[in-house]
Amino acid sequence: MKSKYPRIIMAGLKGGSGKTTLSLGLIAAFRKKGMKVIPFKKGPDYIDGGWLSSAAGNQCYNLDTFLISESRIMPSFINHAKPADIAVIEGNRGFYDGMDEYGAHSTAELAKMLKSPVLLIVDCTKATRTIAAIISGIQKFDAGVEIKGVVLNYIAGGRHESIIRNSIEKYCNIPVLGAFPRMKEENFPERHMGLVPFQEHIGAQKAIDKALEITEKYIDVDAVLKIAKEAEPMTNTIHDTRCRIQDEGNRASCIMHHASSGLKIGVIRDSAFQFYY
Repeated sequence: MKSKYPRIIMAGLKGGSGKTTLSLGLIAAFRKKGMKVIPFKKGPDYIDGGWLSSAAGNQCYNLDTFLISESRIMPSFINHAKPADIAVIEGNRGFYDGMDEYGAHSTAELAKMLKSPVLLIVDCTKATRTIAAIISGIQKFDAGVEIKGVVLNYIAGGRHESIIRNSIEKYCNIPVLGAFPRMKEENFPERHMGLVPFQEHIGAQKAIDKALEITEKYIDVDAVLKIAKEAEPMTNTIHDTRCRIQDEGNRASCIMHHASSGLKIGVIRDSAFQFYY
């Protein structure tokens, strides 16, 4: 049986393009509408996942196609997305960037695996019509992906936005769903491994509130929600999360593993102890 799992992937052309800011803003906006949002992060990244969890008020789950096979990724996604009104999946690096020249384990491959629509956020610094050429190339590079909308980032002003928006809609036949201006203040400082972890950021909630504010102001949140709700239905094959899938030819068997009775595990989690995978 197939079921609707409203979902959308946030993708960029490179790291630092604004995926996390957009993801946090949209998650907070959906939550403000009273929706239950389940966030996901492509890859093993735990830092972005901490931010996404905080914005959603729900645990963020990793979808790592390098460490986990497709036969496990799909049940994991469905298990965790099932109770959600919407699933927001943040990609990593550039959309087609993977382990090799074929893009193995890229965000694009995950998008095809999950049959998820994609919202592309683009760094528009010092460029106008060329942005349309880049997006056109992204669209044609792999016909199997569904790029349903574009968000412009680092916009210098009205004329800058107008030229880019008109060029994309003319040559790419894809809607521009918003445009973030250049921001004077840095709400999400970075260091060698990416963002400063949520637990170490003094103004973490303020930063999320700022992401919500600019998203509601500059992004067509309802249009993004509509795209997510129109995602292709997925086969509703649920495996108990306590199961271990064993491939036996073309057949998968689910073997239950019960924890020892009364077993308790303590995990310290605070600003000092939060580096967990």
